[in-house]
Amino acid sequence: MTVDSRIVVVVGQGYVGLPVAIRAVEVGYTVVGVDVDAPRIRSLCEGKSYVDDISDAQLRAALETGRYLATTDYNDVANFGVAVITVPTPLRESLPDLSFMEEASRSLAARLTKGATVILESTTYPGTTEELLVPLLEAGSGLTAGVDFFVGYSPERIDPGNKVWGFVETPKVVSGLNQESLAKVQGFYDDLVNTTVPVSSPKEAELTKLLENTFRHVNIALVNELAIFAHQLGVNVWESIDAASTKPFGYMRFTPGPGVGGHCLPVDPSYLSWQVRRKLGQNFRFVELANDINDHMPDYVVQRLMTMLNTKSKSLNGSTVFIAGLAYKKNTGDIREAPSTRLIELLHEYGAKVLAVDGHVESNRWPRGVEKTDLTVESLQRADIAVLITDHDELDLQALNLGGTPVLDTKNRLSGAHVERL
Repeated sequence: MTVDSRIVVVVGQGYVGLPVAIRAVEVGYTVVGVDVDAPRIRSLCEGKSYVDDISDAQLRAALETGRYLATTDYNDVANFGVAVITVPTPLRESLPDLSFMEEASRSLAARLTKGATVILESTTYPGTTEELLVPLLEAGSGLTAGVDFFVGYSPERIDPGNKVWGFVETPKVVSGLNQESLAKVQGFYDDLVNTTVPVSSPKEAELTKLLENTFRHVNIALVNELAIFAHQLGVNVWESIDAASTKPFGYMRFTPGPGVGGHCLPVDPSYLSWQVRRKLGQNFRFVELANDINDHMPDYVVQRLMTMLNTKSKSLNGSTVFIAGLAYKKNTGDIREAPSTRLIELLHEYGAKVLAVDGHVESNRWPRGVEKTDLTVESLQRADIAVLITDHDELDLQALNLGGTPVLDTKNRLSGAHVERL
């Protein structure tokens, strides 16, 4: 069986894998997109995209070429020249869970042929590509990495909803097990994106991803804690942030919020912290402190809601809370690790009823015990208090401004007399 350099397999068809797959089709590759989520695969086959960065029109255009197949079956995978692994790598009880990556690696290994290239994009700790991926591929294929087939790591840099820096425009860090592997990996991504940035080994590439997100995580934790203290001191932290942002050097703008979400910020820094503890026996104190602050921001939001209700002689128990926006990020439907999920848990524990609006979140991922509604003055009148969590562009924020329902604004987007800012 000979390898076909124009056949690409992308394992994982989520917010990372689907853009890779569709872009590869656009530049002429034949792509097999594999995902274990059967409803999502059915949606893709019907030309309905659930990833905000890929439109239905883009998806349908890829399907119409006859060079894109979405499937749950690895038996549809054969003779591939390149395989890209973009599966989730979540934390389970604070420990890295690489089971999805391991399963994908074993499935690909059984179908691996000489001359193929396997690239890992999933976020993980430094050393994963060489210490875990390579042995799995070699054991399942009987081939030798770097000789019979090629291996590399290229961290995903997808920023969902970013209209300026999309997959094609964002520089792509690439690495390889050896020089020939690097050449294969870089050659593939040179076809897909405008700029590639090679580094000396997969470990440096793996650390690059963790460095980028740990930097954001720590700085968000800083402004979150600052926002808490500023409120207690009677200082408008948002005005101070705006003023500080006018400095053209030595300052980068970060804003507070109800917590962090998605796969990256709640997870990636903990991978680095776990590896430091495992390999060096030391604590990554910055990461652990940032985790503590950001993880407890939903608790702080609940405290503020309780205080606001108390001024109206109401308790959270028995009250109805309206949540505007559930996704962790504006203009996306990604609810993984979103602070809204923890907020909902806390509200239910306190005996509150929860209404919410978010047109981006898929129905099968809608939180249990939460009534779906619209953002209108009428729907707000059903609630005792509201909180703006995610300021999607299509949300009618004016309804929050004009309604008489007290609102906690975690995004600094509202100005009504009944509004309090985080």
